Amino acid sequence: MKLILANPRGFCAGVYMAIDVVDQMLDICPNETIYVYHEIVHNRHVVERFKRRGVKFIEDLSEAPDGSIVVFSAHGVSPALKAEADSRNLTTVDATCPLVIKVHNEAIRYARAGYQIFLVGHADHQEIIGTRGEAPDAIQVVECPEDIPNLEVKDPNKLVYLTQTTLSTDDANVIIAALKQAFPTLKEPPSEDICYATTNRQRAVRVLAPSADLTLVIGSRNSSNSVRLTEISQNVGTPARLIDDRSELDPSWFAGVNTVLVTAGASAPEDLVQELIVELIEKHGGEVEQHDVYHEQVEFGLPGTLKELMRARGIDPTGRRVMRKDADEAMGAWLDRHGIGHRTVDLTVGATH
Repeated sequence: MKLILANPRGFCAGVYMAIDVVDQMLDICPNETIYVYHEIVHNRHVVERFKRRGVKFIEDLSEAPDGSIVVFSAHGVSPALKAEADSRNLTTVDATCPLVIKVHNEAIRYARAGYQIFLVGHADHQEIIGTRGEAPDAIQVVECPEDIPNLEVKDPNKLVYLTQTTLSTDDANVIIAALKQAFPTLKEPPSEDICYATTNRQRAVRVLAPSADLTLVIGSRNSSNSVRLTEISQNVGTPARLIDDRSELDPSWFAGVNTVLVTAGASAPEDLVQELIVELIEKHGGEVEQHDVYHEQVEFGLPGTLKELMRARGIDPTGRRVMRKDADEAMGAWLDRHGIGHRTVDLTVGATH
């Protein structure tokens, strides 16, 4: 059986940053409990690994004692939540992805300019909850085209749409097209809101899935971008399964399957992909091909709130940076160490900045 590894896959720059924030907090505050508001990223393994190191995940700030340390997750939070944290003298470190912050800033700017904002996304997702909180009176969430007739419009010349960063580009484009048809004067954001990592992982699956009989996506079920990868594969005609790890494999999936595409959502650790590869090689044999569709070079620095905490604790943040690895290079070295034959197919169309 041929195994095709999609590149890019797995951790994006925002996830590397958020996880690194918690890692560094554990390092600089060894005798204090670190609370994280919501899952730091949407991956069960990442969360469980931090829990084993003493991190407490909460869904309500009241669960954190007054004066304690709280990290805000990569998905972002509303100004109201930040104000609540300040009122309780909590020490907060904001691990919100910079690309989510970009959407927050757009919402603030457009609301101040008197625009009504149609926010395309999933109403119950933490990112949407946080973004909506920036301008609750100006924002209406649009989850599907069927929501459009119920939108309240005051001035058709003062309308703009924004999107959740982890949406399927296919689904988002359908909703955006319907919005534009209903409101011809609808303004676009100055740049794409769906993040580069989401877009690149989806494009890789769109390119590679037609060559496979089955797509396996490593990711948790509450990970929006991971779910979207399965949908993209199915949209191009290849069955797809979303699994947290190799333990969820079902032998019946592989009947008549000769080629499997393996990818991972932006919050899924690479070691889970490695374990899956070992399982598939041991059970089915075959060869591994790494297909490079994009090479990502995006890196984010440490959040300013973390640097402030470091300085307050007598630690110089100069020179500290978020560590990231290229998944494909790491996998190649890992395959070599384990004696697993592989080759790389270069399909790149340029690096993403």
